[in-house]
This record gives sequence, C-alpha cells and structure tokens, in this order.
Amino acid sequence: MPINKHSLREDGFTGFRTLAALEINRIPQRTGIFAVLQPAGYQPRFLPKSTAGIFKKKDPSLSEAAVTTEWIEGADVVYLGKAGAGSKGNRGLRRQIQEFIDFGQGKPPGHWDGRLIWQLADPGSLLIAWKELPAEAVNGAEAGYHARFREDHGRLPFANLVQARVKGTPVKETPVKGSTGQKRIDDAG
Repeated sequence: MPINKHSLREDGFTGFRTLAALEINRIPQRTGIFAVLQPAGYQPRFLPKSTAGIFKKKDPSLSEAAVTTEWIEGADVVYLGKAGAGSKGNRGLRRQIQEFIDFGQGKPPGHWDGRLIWQLADPGSLLIAWKELPAEAVNGAEAGYHARFREDHGRLPFANLVQARVKGTPVKETPVKGSTGQKRIDDAG
C-alpha cells in the first residue's frame, strides 16, 4: 500500500495539521517520526530562493530546475523525518518539528535535510503528522518508511535528500538530479 494520509493514519500517525495552523504545544515531546504531506489538489510552485536558514555558510536554495526535478508527481508524502531523544535526552517530536519550522523561517538549522520544503511557494498549506515511538525504534521506522516510499516511487520523497539507515548499513553517495553539488545518500546494494 502506498504511503499516504490514509495509510499513515492506519499506521498510527496523528496530527495532520497544516504547517500554518500547527499549535506546537499540541505535539508530544516524546521521540518518533513525522511526515509532511501535500493536501488534496495541491499544485506546487517553487520559489527562486529558499526561505530556509543558512547552514554552514551555504545557501539552502537549489535552482528552479533542480527543485522541479526533485518533485514527485502523485506522491502524497513530501518529507519523512525523525525525532530522536538527542544526546541529552531532551529532544523529541515537539522540539524537532519546531526547529524544522524555525528553519523555514530563516533560522540556522542543525542540519538541512528537508530544506526543499522551504522552496515551495506555499509551505503553510502542507500537512504534518507524527507517530510516537520508543527511541530505540525511531531509526528503523524512518528507514522502513523510506524503503516503502522508494518501492512505490523509485526514490526518496521530494525533500528527503538523505536516505535513512539503521546503524551499520553501508551507504553510497549519488548526486541529486539537477543539483549543484548536493548529494542524495542511497543504499549501497
């Protein structure tokens, strides 16, 4: 079954709020995974420059041609992410999603996976949903959803430029289609 709003609900995801109407304090603080989905009838328009924050002195923007190439017609999910506990045990879904949104508002991030969301003209209409999981299950769950998406579409969701993996799994880097030096990380094998 393809990954979409219906299948995610069946898998235990909750939320399904637009980014614009998201009340951050309603997101659980526990660890888990989250998905960003396009609403029904969504027509992507791409900005020439991302609204996202600068990462390691690098502009997160891709050319319009590169961003357009990354878009996957027919895919409901545009990003799949995770929220672990962090080294101090104080992270989780609420903090990770807040940082993700802050990144889209120009604040510097800790990483820039998901940055293509912030090159869409109307990211506020996108939906976000989450699923609480024990910390030890987060990496495997994210990798599993990435693998399922890849089975359906032949590659990762639009804004996932890095393949999730479980520790010890070999990876290889391949260039992002139409990009200017960014890499996608794919399973070796």
